[in-house]
Amino acid sequence: GCDASILLDDGPTIESEKSAGPNVDSVRGFDVIEAAKSAVEGICPGVVSCADILALAARDASVAVGGPTWTVKLGRRDSTTANRTQANTDLPSPFANLQTLVSAFANKGLSQTDMAALSGSHTLGQAQCFLFRARIYSNGTDIDPTFASNLTSQCPQSGGDSNLAPLDLVTPNFFDNNYFKNLIQRRGLLQSDQVLFSGGSTNTTVSRYSANPRMFAADFASAMIRMSEIQPLLGSSGIIRRICSATN
Repeated sequence: GCDASILLDDGPTIESEKSAGPNVDSVRGFDVIEAAKSAVEGICPGVVSCADILALAARDASVAVGGPTWTVKLGRRDSTTANRTQANTDLPSPFANLQTLVSAFANKGLSQTDMAALSGSHTLGQAQCFLFRARIYSNGTDIDPTFASNLTSQCPQSGGDSNLAPLDLVTPNFFDNNYFKNLIQRRGLLQSDQVLFSGGSTNTTVSRYSANPRMFAADFASAMIRMSEIQPLLGSSGIIRRICSATN
């Protein structure tokens, strides 16, 4: 749920989600959230939750790199625990096939269109070599040979597991629809990216987003709103943490 559990560090009764497999050396920016929380606490202590700050930061980060904005509902409260096991099982794998992705998002109340739009967040960010090595050396029909060959210098067949490559080689620091154009050209970096355009049920959506950036931006914003409302803690549930990395 959207309860800022990912921000908690390990503690006597807490196994941090930061060290879950999908999050290790992937999720960053915790210091940004803590800085925002500290500033807010200095003005109105004990009022604004870390969960709300995280939701607002996601929206503002989108705007900062040229992406869409959306209205963020406020009033979430913070969890008092984390669930590393659930993070390991529920977060989508970079090796997942299309049906696995569709099912994972459906389990959270998100549609296939939501899944495709949210995958478009890979217009930004990077991936480690060990996550795409098998794909670029597969000689498969679902990857452009030149694209694969160009990546081998960054990702050798052995070693260099943590070497990084941008998820979108064209405009890696700007929010746009090039991610979907890349998929049509068989230049998705991760297997879980390319399966969105592999003859399956999301082909039409990818084609539409590649041709219509406004449609993608609108659907992305709508999907972010829905994702930000997954099982929030409200009312008297949870707490308002004083710092985001620990319970009070």
